[in-house]
Amino acid sequence: MKKGLNALFFIYFCVNLCNIMKYLKHKLILFFLLLLIFSSCKKEKLIQISSNATPYQLVIPQGFPTKYYNPADNPLTVEGIELGRLLFYDGRLAGRTDLDSLTSCATCHKQSKAFECGYHPSGITGIKTPHVMLPLINLIWNPNTLLWNGKVANIEDLFWMGIYAPHEMKSDTNRAKAMIQSIPMYPPLFKKAFGSEIVTAKNMGKAIAQFIRILISSNSKFDKYLKGEANLSAQELNGFVLFTTENGGDCFHCHGGEGNPLFTTNQFYNNGKDTVFTDTRDRYAVTHNPKDIGAYKATTLRNIELTGPYMHDGRFQTLNDVLNFYATGLFYSPSVSSLMHHVSNNGNQLTLSQQQDLLSFLKTLTDSVFTHNPDFSNPRPNDPYFINE
Repeated sequence: MKKGLNALFFIYFCVNLCNIMKYLKHKLILFFLLLLIFSSCKKEKLIQISSNATPYQLVIPQGFPTKYYNPADNPLTVEGIELGRLLFYDGRLAGRTDLDSLTSCATCHKQSKAFECGYHPSGITGIKTPHVMLPLINLIWNPNTLLWNGKVANIEDLFWMGIYAPHEMKSDTNRAKAMIQSIPMYPPLFKKAFGSEIVTAKNMGKAIAQFIRILISSNSKFDKYLKGEANLSAQELNGFVLFTTENGGDCFHCHGGEGNPLFTTNQFYNNGKDTVFTDTRDRYAVTHNPKDIGAYKATTLRNIELTGPYMHDGRFQTLNDVLNFYATGLFYSPSVSSLMHHVSNNGNQLTLSQQQDLLSFLKTLTDSVFTHNPDFSNPRPNDPYFINE
């Protein structure tokens, strides 16, 4: 009997010992997990270096939206913008120093062309870009849908995309940051802007994005007219009427007008250019919505006189070509935008005289203050490594 009780007690003890060990095992696992988490947090805290950069005071032009994109993880600062401007123009940005292979953002985005280039560009390899470029104008008000199809969400990403793309710089970010790190003037500037002299691709993109966000165009003849500082000619005023009426040019639905100083809705439209669609980079490629087949961003009309060739593929060389297309060259397709009210008539049927009036108005959107602003220009024009026009 006693032996039986002892055996039962031994079995009970073993079972409970196992349970105790399991309990302790779970507790130990939990303890080590918590230790690991807290250690990681402590390590992350150590490498998070705060910046004492000076906040940039953005002046919003009269009549422009008061809400703009200033991300919490990359707010505008005086030091960040200064650094971004240097990087924007530095031909060593892709990691090369040979004077015949220098490539920077400014290689194609030229201030005199409203930060476009005036032709369908090719990268360093000679490969043409899939689409003609868009100008860098007032992107601080862009709703995170960059490029012709809106695929890119923020300006910061444009940096590394341009570095890697074979039709642009064809390099890599490791090579780019190593090059910038090796140039004596840059580490102290990164320290001022981001709190550390260590150059990172992320901070390079942030700095360039800050500079691009202050490229604001708001001083055209039409802006001065709205402020009572200039007069429009009879031809320009007639062009404005045509621009803002449906039975005229019918331009304002997609490109805004007096009430939309950006002169774009930043939306995407199939504007009746084609009936067959083979481009794999239209808006449909992003949304997979059949209504977006053949749709592209409505570009800003600010400085439109300077930013040809026109349309996503640069098919029109002049604004006269564009206006003639909208007058008589529209094509119907199932995905054509409902805002193309004149597509059933192949266009708005403006006469040549009316087209010239409309052209005169469009030219009032040219902003020579923007294209000559010294704050946006090459900061080191006498430095052979910096891109000059």
